[in-house]
Amino acid sequence: MTGTPTHPGRLPENVAHFVRLLRAAGLPVGPGHTITAARALTAVDITARRQFYWALHGTLVSKREHRHVFDSAFRIFWRDPFGADEALNALLSRSQIPVEKPPSRAPARLSPEDEAAPRPQALPEREVAHEIPLRLAFSPTEVLRTKDFEEMTAAEVVQAKEAIRSLRLDLRPVLTRRHEPDPRGRFIDLRRTLRTSVRTGGCPLPLQRQSMKTRRPTIVALCDISGSMESYSRILLHFFHALTNAADRVHTFVFGTRLTNITRLLRDRDVDRALDRIGSTVQDWYGGTRIGASLQAFNLHWSRRLLAQGAVVLLVTDGLDREGGDGIRAQARRLRKSCRSVIWLNPLLRYRAFAPRAAGIKALLPEVDEHRPVHDLDSLAELAATLSGRGQRARFTGAPPCIRL
Repeated sequence: MTGTPTHPGRLPENVAHFVRLLRAAGLPVGPGHTITAARALTAVDITARRQFYWALHGTLVSKREHRHVFDSAFRIFWRDPFGADEALNALLSRSQIPVEKPPSRAPARLSPEDEAAPRPQALPEREVAHEIPLRLAFSPTEVLRTKDFEEMTAAEVVQAKEAIRSLRLDLRPVLTRRHEPDPRGRFIDLRRTLRTSVRTGGCPLPLQRQSMKTRRPTIVALCDISGSMESYSRILLHFFHALTNAADRVHTFVFGTRLTNITRLLRDRDVDRALDRIGSTVQDWYGGTRIGASLQAFNLHWSRRLLAQGAVVLLVTDGLDREGGDGIRAQARRLRKSCRSVIWLNPLLRYRAFAPRAAGIKALLPEVDEHRPVHDLDSLAELAATLSGRGQRARFTGAPPCIRL
């Protein structure tokens, strides 16, 4: 990341550079946040360090776990520790306050290679670019496999996405009601037997056999993209993209406050282009969750055409519903009766002390066939193995500690 010290009057550009730094560190910020932050600074006294800090904090930080990343980024980028209220000289570009000692444990996403680097000096007549070196922490493959998606650095997320592309996604075939000729089949094909007996006049009478046809099952994924699922839905969409391009009967839906079908968008071979199109199409990213209403919309408009041939439903959600679980049990029961099985993928199962206390979780538990964690690469590999017939089924017993795979 490169920061450019500016002269007074260039504060919006500095804010834009700061937002890019936060985005590189993994925070969900973009151009809209840049505009909001710049407007917030016009409403405060930017010469008061505390007001300046909290104006940026209030517009760029949306989750508690992002605070320490923001603090480190603020300290590194603006080259001035957050301390007593004192005037910012030339919009923080020529601060004379000594840099305080960094905390003993810096966030992994923002690890400056040289914390003792000199602060930006006053600009000469010609602007000079000043580079701020940052190092993204590296995790070995063994650690990455069991690391929670929410705790990954930006570089580790990229590695995780590459690992997902290499997952073996060979879906296990399932039996159908149709039959096909098979010399070693279990069933006798009377029609073919009588047809062939005409050639020999009925003596001898060669028996023709058949067996039940198999085909790959239909996979329907319902992925929660609400605010509480933010750290997981991004990576899981990469998993569903790989699954969609590895099989021919995969349908993916996302839901927050409404249900959106993104199957056609995920069929694009370029995952980045596919996710960009999804980002511009889906309107309810990182908001509230209406699980009952979303399941009702799926049951009403999509279940008959997609679940008629023994589909497997992957329901990805933490079960935290803004409507207090209203309508979830009835719609989940109807969904379960319409398909072969419902597999609930819940990132909250990463906690050993997990207990079904939320109303939405209590409503969903009795209506699912399997309850699995989905928080790291190992859990995705186990899911891929289960869908391929190589894994082991997991059923939630209802009493903590929860099953850990």
